[in-house]
Amino acid sequence: MDNIALLAQSELFADLDASELERILADAHTVGLSRNEVLFNQGDPAEALYGVRTGRVAISLQSPDGRESVLTLMEAGDVFGDMPIFDGEPRSAQARALEASDLLCVPYPAIKAVLAERPAVLWTVVAMLSRRLRTTDAALADSVFLDVTGRTAKRLLELAGDADTFALPITQEELAGLVGASRERVNKAISAFVRMGWLDQVDRRYRIADRAQLLRRAR
Repeated sequence: MDNIALLAQSELFADLDASELERILADAHTVGLSRNEVLFNQGDPAEALYGVRTGRVAISLQSPDGRESVLTLMEAGDVFGDMPIFDGEPRSAQARALEASDLLCVPYPAIKAVLAERPAVLWTVVAMLSRRLRTTDAALADSVFLDVTGRTAKRLLELAGDADTFALPITQEELAGLVGASRERVNKAISAFVRMGWLDQVDRRYRIADRAQLLRRAR
């Protein structure tokens, strides 16, 4: 993916013109990651944001005993690691490649310089952060009001998108982290969907046989 196009489709940079994006990219470089390679850990100093050119990256939190909770998946075209631009704090989560990935690394100084010249753009940033807060609120509501089976149904529908047939882009362990439950309980929920005829499964490939029932269970 072209680097300017990658940044331009991000909410953060959507209001900037091509010349401003070129200035931001002046010191940018690419980073290659192999599967399971960690880009940064929670608490690490933050000096740049990243755009996914190819591949897939999990943004997750780790408990003291080593358990992982996957917050979100970053795929081609997604930009992440931008919060420290505005608060100067360390990384709030870990970023780990789920497959071989090619990332665009964009240092903060050039971004800050351009945004300082265009303060009106910060309203776009406020809107972006507000949407993220709403997403966090929705995730919190899921953890309170949905059981493991409901959360599993919801995550499978999110991963499928509009397609009825899809390949799971993550491992069962990573899916469990995305759901926020043990692998055993998530597998039990999937087995129940298969048994009831809502879902067909062959290894990591799925076919949604009854979307209406999965949607009902995810609410």
